[in-house]
Amino acid sequence: MAQPAPRAGDDANAGTIRLEEISVAGGGTGVVGPQGGVTIGYLTKQTRSATKTDTPLIDTPQSITVVTREQIRDQNFQNLTEQLRYVPGVIPAQGENNRDQAIIRGQSTSADFFVNGMRDDVQYYRDLYNIDRIEVLKGPDSLIFGRGGGGGVINRVLKEANGLRVREVVAGGGQFGDKRVAVDVGDRISDSAFFRLNGVFEDSGTYRQFGELTRYGVNPTMTFLIDPVTTLKLSYEYFHDDRFPDRGIPSQFGRAYNYRNNIRTFFGDPLVNFTKVDANIATATLDHLFDSGVQMHSQLRFADYDRYYINSLPAGPVNNAGTAVSISGYRNDTPRTNYFSQNDFTYKFLTGDIKHTLLAGFELGYQEGKVFRQTVLFGNTLAPSFVVNPLSPSASLPFIVRNNGTTDANSRYNLGLAAVYAQDQIELNPYVQIIGGLRYDHFDFSAQDQRTRATNARVDDLVSPRAGLVIKPLANLAVYGSYSVSYLPSSGDQIAGFTPGLAIAQPERFQNLEVGVKYDVSPVLQLTAAAYNLDRTNQRLPDPNRAGFFILSGKTNTQGIEIGANGYVTDWWQVAGGYALTDARIESATSATIVKGNTVGLVPFNSFSLWNKFSVTREFAVGVGYIYQTHTYATSDNTIRLPGYNRFDFALFYDVSESVRAQLNIENIFDRRYIYTADNNNNITPGAPRTIRAQVIVRF
Repeated sequence: MAQPAPRAGDDANAGTIRLEEISVAGGGTGVVGPQGGVTIGYLTKQTRSATKTDTPLIDTPQSITVVTREQIRDQNFQNLTEQLRYVPGVIPAQGENNRDQAIIRGQSTSADFFVNGMRDDVQYYRDLYNIDRIEVLKGPDSLIFGRGGGGGVINRVLKEANGLRVREVVAGGGQFGDKRVAVDVGDRISDSAFFRLNGVFEDSGTYRQFGELTRYGVNPTMTFLIDPVTTLKLSYEYFHDDRFPDRGIPSQFGRAYNYRNNIRTFFGDPLVNFTKVDANIATATLDHLFDSGVQMHSQLRFADYDRYYINSLPAGPVNNAGTAVSISGYRNDTPRTNYFSQNDFTYKFLTGDIKHTLLAGFELGYQEGKVFRQTVLFGNTLAPSFVVNPLSPSASLPFIVRNNGTTDANSRYNLGLAAVYAQDQIELNPYVQIIGGLRYDHFDFSAQDQRTRATNARVDDLVSPRAGLVIKPLANLAVYGSYSVSYLPSSGDQIAGFTPGLAIAQPERFQNLEVGVKYDVSPVLQLTAAAYNLDRTNQRLPDPNRAGFFILSGKTNTQGIEIGANGYVTDWWQVAGGYALTDARIESATSATIVKGNTVGLVPFNSFSLWNKFSVTREFAVGVGYIYQTHTYATSDNTIRLPGYNRFDFALFYDVSESVRAQLNIENIFDRRYIYTADNNNNITPGAPRTIRAQVIVRF
């Protein structure tokens, strides 16, 4: 028989779930969530993010991995980047330890982050307290998301007021002073008005010396059923995060300096380091079905980010004698305000026996902000650096911060963008589907240097195509091919200072060719495989004859294979994870040291991760995770080699009652010493030692 839909806040598959008890009409219904999501445990069957229409993943000609709410809860990771470690083809980057940053198919990004399909591109750490699921869409896809996204994008889908009764408190703690509590409360105000409130507070330490963080957020949402064909959703989030940023350890002799004995050691001045963000984000979403059958989905978002960080860090390698390493520091203020309007119109119709899902839409946006950098000057001599003994590398000196008026950035910028796009999903018959579309972007960027009052500006008009073919010899088996293009304007991954050389530089271009297969082994288990070729061109090579200008001859190529598995292998065993072979190479030099044939930094040739959840009884379950990757290089110059590693994670789950669940997570259970990631050749992050966390989930 079909299992009834759980209350919001319930673990949809807590304990042992009989496969035959899950309704599987049309390939599995699961639990319907926000943004068109249909989820069963660790498997999402359908989403609107990849096509802007409600489309089953098996019918989407693109590699997509979805981290469901149940998987997020079970793994209990403390940040977004770590949560992505079980996504094939995604590798964490350090992000200067003050922001989320990931490498997707060999492309590093701190800007390709979205919420409900809308841009959330400021550099900060995002929390998961109000998240229904995380969608990782791989490969360039400017048609849906606009600029950037060369390797793919990371889209968070928010929880929403859905009229179901929610009363949930999650309280947890663990090693290194970890303390955290989150609440989720929702209900009906009336038959046409729903309310939900998510909140979080955390005050924790970290495994690194001096590491600490405080964050809190609140996200009330409302849903109004204006009439049978019109729905209005309102959301506001205030989020605050401040923490101690730690750039890690330096190198020596082509490898991380004595990292096995420096898992916790901080290199720098602990009185300097601090980072903060205050985010205010308001969103209004209107859905309406016209009498003609056209469905409108319109989103309006305002987001204001007050953001800065200041840090001290290793400025070079440890000397050969092992007696000295240089420490420098700087502060960056990067506030930004975003205004976006995104409007989609969908119409389904027939031409003979051929089914069409036609999408047309437009997007308007405006972004403004500041880039202000200051150098930290140390000691009575106001020197830009000081030297410490690497055996005792933490030291506190008097310091001031000052913009040096030359190389330190000081500019204000504004970006106006307008886009129109169209897409047609064509079902020729039950066996063949075609998707094709185009997007036109008008990108108008200008920045004024606050020191000279000089303004540099550039306008780009970009056209991004997308095409895909899906062949389904069986209803549960799809073979696909796809072609897609995206662009990265010359302002770069992050909007920043704009020099005369950048103002005349053409955008970078990403082109992806991909073939793949998706197989629903059962209605609750999907296996996927993809092979791709991704070319990145127009990368900037410094012009040796004109300082500050560039030759656009840089090129990288990434070829890879990704294999994924999500869902129930048996009625008591769930899995999430997969394997990635990623060969990311420099095809033409982009600097004197980054030359043809080098491997792109932080990209392992082989990586594998698999999370398993075993339901021993209806009340008791065990989680076992395994992460493995081969060696990488800290940067694309390939001078500092980071060793490969493997680690095991472990978890225990016990349903004390229908309303109380206790959970224990142990990360790196065998306490392996390893290098987790890096930002450059001398800012290298050791992996966390064995870390134990516990939490209790109470519903009432």
